[in-house]
Amino acid sequence: MFRRILPLVIKELQMLLGDPGGRRLLIMPVVLQLLLFPAAATLEVKNNVLAVFNQDGGAASLELIQRLSQAQAFSRILRIEGQAGLTAAIERQEALLAVVFPPDFSRLLSTGGNPSVQVILDGRRSNSGQIALGDVNRIFDSYQRERSSSGSAPKPAPIAIRHWFNPNLTYHWFVLPSLVATITTASTLIVTSLSLAREREHGTFDQLLVSPLTPELIMIGKAIPAMLVGTVQGTIILFAGIWVYGVPFQGSAFLLYGSMFFYLLALVGFGLFISSICSTQQQAFLGVFCFMMPAVLLSGFSAPIENMPQWLQFITWADPLRHFIVIVKGVFLKDMGALQVAVHTLPLLAIAATTITAAALSFRRRLA
Repeated sequence: MFRRILPLVIKELQMLLGDPGGRRLLIMPVVLQLLLFPAAATLEVKNNVLAVFNQDGGAASLELIQRLSQAQAFSRILRIEGQAGLTAAIERQEALLAVVFPPDFSRLLSTGGNPSVQVILDGRRSNSGQIALGDVNRIFDSYQRERSSSGSAPKPAPIAIRHWFNPNLTYHWFVLPSLVATITTASTLIVTSLSLAREREHGTFDQLLVSPLTPELIMIGKAIPAMLVGTVQGTIILFAGIWVYGVPFQGSAFLLYGSMFFYLLALVGFGLFISSICSTQQQAFLGVFCFMMPAVLLSGFSAPIENMPQWLQFITWADPLRHFIVIVKGVFLKDMGALQVAVHTLPLLAIAATTITAAALSFRRRLA
């Protein structure tokens, strides 16, 4: 049996490795993952911002703030004034945690009292917030043990914890909005990237070229079905999240679908570019895989972007998934406003313009 199968195995390997483009697409995903996985796929929590609303100003609160600034989880302390600043810091994701010291914190500690400190977490980043909260708890516990050993404060100061936008840390609230982005990414890229490669494989590509359609119209004709597929899939996930899993939809459907249009447009640009440089469907599929893995890793879905090296954080700006995940979570869970949606939609528009232009140039070069 092995002798009968061996010629087929050899033929498949020759077809797979005989084309230089196919060889590159077999090697590139491995190289990219080796470069990105160690840096991006990390569960460490570091280089985050801690917001501090210190209504006390006494010695105890200042010492605790100094200790918090030395924690590995936080690279910067954001000092805020007033409830409005506190709300803005969490809503705009300027800080992962916020610590609120009451006005009489130091006085109560000095007189043997038991003041409470409030810690507010961003429930949209629940995993990172819980890990960082562990660092905050350790610092407060260490401070209390030192005071207890000197006989100053026998009681630990309680910490009142609140999770904004996901008060019960329900896992579905974290995952379902992100699935609107990740699942539509895979389907839109596959439908778009396989389209032109399929025409070449089936020998119908030349028929398209002699039709009245220009290359630009051909690309548009290939892009529209993929965007429709992505929109329908995103809608299915949206309704399933709301009606099946009970995830609250707080924001505007108009803003969500408006940003989804530009997101799908950016994905179509990547898909058309992959399709324009590939000759077979197999190469196109490998090209999609080569794009998908880094895109998901760099999106902040599995690991916080703040934990990545600075050079890698800069690269994430070219990842459309990074921007749309922020939009879909914000619209879903906290009624993100039009201005904030626009801030994250503009990079999608820039990515779409760049990738579609590159795909058109590559397409025309292949025709020359």
